[in-house]
Amino acid sequence: MPRPKAYDATEVLERAMRAFWAHGYEGTSMSDLVDATGINRGSLYTAYADKHALFMESPRYFDQVYRADFLNSIAQHHAGKDAIVAAFEGVCALSEEGETPGGCLLVNTALELSPHDSEVRNFIDGCLSEVEGFFYEQLESAKHHHAMDRSTPSRQTAQAILALFLGLRVLTRTGPNKPTAAAIIAQVKAMLT
Repeated sequence: MPRPKAYDATEVLERAMRAFWAHGYEGTSMSDLVDATGINRGSLYTAYADKHALFMESPRYFDQVYRADFLNSIAQHHAGKDAIVAAFEGVCALSEEGETPGGCLLVNTALELSPHDSEVRNFIDGCLSEVEGFFYEQLESAKHHHAMDRSTPSRQTAQAILALFLGLRVLTRTGPNKPTAAAIIAQVKAMLT
């Protein structure tokens, strides 16, 4: 009979995710993951076939806990244009708090691995599509409530806002950049008239 796990799988995944988030896939060794998670190499290989398998669980976990929950919370407290601006301001606030590694794990992963790892690329594309969908829904809501010009093309505007959002996430990778972040938020507000 196999021995029961002596660790919390979610906590192990959180710690592994933070190691990958801080150092990237290539910059994180199995020894680093053993140190970060506090469990031995054999247990890691029992739970995950290899480093790549553990890594792929990290952006999935990040996507649920940090991206989906973040946008869902914003959508519960804001609507339309206010929700879009709140998403940008929320990213700036997270960057200033400094409680997480720099930038966004999804964006960092896209920059590092998407060009040559189709599994990563497909996953990241799906996540970014969800973020674009959030912006699209908020634009449609603003138009429905007459808070925005109805002739504004929602899909193209959502794509442009996503590009600014990703740019902001790249900029926050090295820490807060208040003047540039303020300029990006001002540009988003200008797009929402």
